[in-house]
Amino acid sequence: MTDFKTKDSDFAERVQKSFDAQGVMGHIGAKLRSIEPGMCEIELPYSDAVSQQHGFFHGGVVGTIADSAGGYAAFSLMDGDDGILTVEYKLNLMAPADGDLLIARGHVIRPGKTLTVTRADVAVIKDGRETPCAAMQQTLMRIVGRADVTG
Repeated sequence: MTDFKTKDSDFAERVQKSFDAQGVMGHIGAKLRSIEPGMCEIELPYSDAVSQQHGFFHGGVVGTIADSAGGYAAFSLMDGDDGILTVEYKLNLMAPADGDLLIARGHVIRPGKTLTVTRADVAVIKDGRETPCAAMQQTLMRIVGRADVTG
């Protein structure tokens, strides 16, 4: 649980709707596992479609769910009409993502009026054992007053 307060009582539905609208999340088979103010978890089951040549989850896919987990953690604290875009992120791949399920856990480090900083930790589960495989730090920009960039 986080200590953050959301500005939008319907934040969970808003985040889920935005997540469902992302073509890439559906394409790779990711699911929104949980959302709380300032926190988000996304999971991705292993398949050949998200693998690299050695049979691990592809590093780009690891970055993709980390980016979305951090982004939705930040988005959960924003107003209902706001939009959000990633400004930058740094991803450290610490171990091969070798397993059956990938989980990205994003949380807000510092919310801001315009920029929010988040962190996402990514773990892979194999044979019931969870192993950290990546860590990301991210900066996101709150978008206000643009009907084409909401949600």
